[in-house]
Amino acid sequence: MSSSAPAPASPRPVRVLLVEDDDLMRRSFTVALERYGYQLKATADGLTGLELFRDEGFDLLILDVMLPGLDGIGLCRRVRETSLVPVLMMSARGDGLDVVAGLEAGADDYVVKPVDTYVLVARIRSLLRRATYAPAPGPGRATGDKPPPSEGELLVFGDLAIDTGGMEVFVSGSPVALTPTELKLLLEFAAHPGIVLERHTLLRNVWEYGWDGDSRVVDLCVQRLRRKLGRDRIETVRGFGYKLRR
Repeated sequence: MSSSAPAPASPRPVRVLLVEDDDLMRRSFTVALERYGYQLKATADGLTGLELFRDEGFDLLILDVMLPGLDGIGLCRRVRETSLVPVLMMSARGDGLDVVAGLEAGADDYVVKPVDTYVLVARIRSLLRRATYAPAPGPGRATGDKPPPSEGELLVFGDLAIDTGGMEVFVSGSPVALTPTELKLLLEFAAHPGIVLERHTLLRNVWEYGWDGDSRVVDLCVQRLRRKLGRDRIETVRGFGYKLRR
């Protein structure tokens, strides 16, 4: 009597932590994202969100900027102390202060409320695709069923080395922890060393914006890379964009 092979395991749903203090918005986001197959855990304040992040594994965080107890910017900073999990900030103000503060705190992207569900889902999908560049989940990050890294090459630019197989970065032989967005941005520069890349090109290739996005996300991500890799690594070409020095 022949035995049939076991059915392949279903993929694990993506676990998302939503921290939003507006009850109606929190419920509507939860219902909408669950319809797309995401597994949501939602809370209304930053301190509870921090506890959930530390106690449970999540693949992505969505944080409102204005939160009671611990605001979204402070929560993002606390998360970045231990984890490279993708972070999407939500702000009711798109005029600059919240956006800059959130991106400087380590957020990967942001949306301005009110936001259509299809825009939110598009940003989430883009962040999750970028997360496949990360070498391994950190504390507070769920362990996904990722395939082993493919064989790659070692790219060397002075004392900067990028292992494209293991998706690891080293400066003077010491490993450097990058968020998925920072890593993808660095890989984009490394694929075109010495060539000026315009902001709109980086928005399209790294953030996957199908429209003209906010160039501040590029500028602030470059700033974070400079802090981690050295200020002279990525050169600003005024009026055009950025390039990686050979």
